[in-house]
Amino acid sequence: MDYVFDVVDKTGRNIHLSNERWKHILRHKGIEQYLFQIKETLVKPDLIVQHKFDATMRNYYIYLKDKKKYLLVSVKYLNGDGYVATAFIAGKIIRR
Repeated sequence: MDYVFDVVDKTGRNIHLSNERWKHILRHKGIEQYLFQIKETLVKPDLIVQHKFDATMRNYYIYLKDKKKYLLVSVKYLNGDGYVATAFIAGKIIRR
């Protein structure tokens, strides 16, 4: 499978973004310019929060000063590693 990127996140786990997931993410308006920041959010997040409905997922956040909003990168973990499920601009941090 081809990946847009593969990175070791802040917790030491391998995370990848597949071409299929990148196409999904691109459906979110204005996100195409944030590919580098998506990768950086995994490596140096401001905050990591457990997903509200799925214990195998985590939401990684970084604050975007230019937008005064957050970049949310949602990661699904399988067998110790993970993949980016989605990413979008969020007005606030979504907590449990």
